[in-house]
Amino acid sequence: MQTRAEAIEAIRQLPAQLRELAAGLSAEQLTTAYNAPEWTIAQNIHHLADTHMVCIRRFKLILTSPRFQFTAYDVNAIAEYPDAKDADIEYSLKLLEGLQARWAILLENLSEEEWAKVGIGSSPDRPDMNLERLAFAYAQHGLNHLRQIQDVLDKMPA
Repeated sequence: MQTRAEAIEAIRQLPAQLRELAAGLSAEQLTTAYNAPEWTIAQNIHHLADTHMVCIRRFKLILTSPRFQFTAYDVNAIAEYPDAKDADIEYSLKLLEGLQARWAILLENLSEEEWAKVGIGSSPDRPDMNLERLAFAYAQHGLNHLRQIQDVLDKMPA
């Protein structure tokens, strides 16, 4: 991605792309680790819902707080909870459809000053990040997980 518009479009299109990849898969196919130790398809989709909820909250807090500091959390631990391993991905897909649509609207309407607002890093390996960089990171995050899901599909037995 080279432009804000491309990042916004990637954010907007993620739910439809996930739906397309998961279409017609059985509960067993969604929850089998064909590409172990990587996550299952269901875990990838639930993870995207979990992390993108966190991210849009971060965006809103950076926009509205005098000083926002990122907090770290263990995505691997979260991926082990029953709701993150469940074969029913519909809840997460519906959540992402609304979330990503609203996020795209927010991003399309940010001023230059707002794009430049910064969240304070949580550690030396998690540096300060402005909203533009954060948008690019999460657009790429979605694309990375689409690739991970495709890798799982490629490893499934015929």
